Amino acid sequence: MNRRADDDALIRAMPVVFVLIWSTGFIVARYAMPYAPPMSFLALRFLFSILCFLPWIVLARVAWPQGRAQWFHLAVVGVLLHGGYLGGVWSAVKAGMGSGLSSLIVGLQPVLTAVWLASRGSAVSRRQWLGLGLGFGGLVLVVSAKFGQGGEATAFNLSLAVMALLAITMGTLYQKRHVAPCDVRTASAVQLGAAFLVTLPLALLETGPMTWNVALVGAMAWSVLGLTLGGSSLLYLLIQRGAATAVTSLLYLVPPCTALLAWLLFDEPVTAATLAGTAVTAFGVSLVVRTPRTSG
Repeated sequence: MNRRADDDALIRAMPVVFVLIWSTGFIVARYAMPYAPPMSFLALRFLFSILCFLPWIVLARVAWPQGRAQWFHLAVVGVLLHGGYLGGVWSAVKAGMGSGLSSLIVGLQPVLTAVWLASRGSAVSRRQWLGLGLGFGGLVLVVSAKFGQGGEATAFNLSLAVMALLAITMGTLYQKRHVAPCDVRTASAVQLGAAFLVTLPLALLETGPMTWNVALVGAMAWSVLGLTLGGSSLLYLLIQRGAATAVTSLLYLVPPCTALLAWLLFDEPVTAATLAGTAVTAFGVSLVVRTPRTSG
């Protein structure tokens, strides 16, 4: 009984741990960017992650995805979710955007997904439409307060963050439609391989040097072990154990969590407009992703 209670407590804690890990991704980007060009860092992150996954796959004797079609679909997802999403976020941070704002923009992914599904004929409730409006309005409030007068938001870094938002949205929708269930380790290896092939040429075009120091090594280690291996594996376990709904409902907590970490670590300003806009956006997204209660 005690062991079962411990297992249940661990399962309940997993979504919260996942959200905390996900939030650190934006912090790591801000932490590493003074010492590395974004594409060069990501190319090495993808390569090191692959080198970690391969021995794990061999030792566990995990089956690889079946058929060329699945490899192609996984590669497309990898380019979008790893190359496009991470590339956009890291480039936006490199261009001066704060961690909190970048996480808030890409945190609208559930909202953008709902809009897409509605355009394809899927039913969107009035509650969800209200959430869409609130999410967008909160983001406008935050972004407008950060434009001009030396603010962190510019047309350039905003376009990069929006590109990341579009990439993660398209990647999620594509994966749901085309990718068959398979082991997360082999799927991740294929996705990371595709992202590496796309990111490497962009990294070779960058002129800034990689300044290896304790900060950059720590950021790389956490990106590979914590975010790629740990985060992906934890998400896989959550889905396998039936806790995917809890993860979805908690994702809207990522922007405020990131903003708090950025304030503590980098002294990123948190104004009244930022707090209000983040709260409105978080509430709006929660209305969109909340699973309706069934009667009975």
